[in-house]
Amino acid sequence: MKPVKQLQIGKLGLTPAFIEQVKNTFKNSEQVRISLLKSATRDKSEAKKIAEELVDELGKNFTYRLIGYKLIIQKWRKDKR
Repeated sequence: MKPVKQLQIGKLGLTPAFIEQVKNTFKNSEQVRISLLKSATRDKSEAKKIAEELVDELGKNFTYRLIGYKLIIQKWRKDKR
């Protein structure tokens, strides 16, 4: 099993550079864990908006799970939507 890459979203939120970093990470792994820092948000609905926006930017072969303020994004071979 490959190690899971861990990233963080801070006060700048979702930037184009961060989205590119996530896309590049998925070239070598199937799962990424992203921590939402306190400076990014402490509102559950805002965290969900961030997660949905990121998955929409990545494409249709990705799903996410939000556990607390940790976002786990999974890449699938086939379309899950």
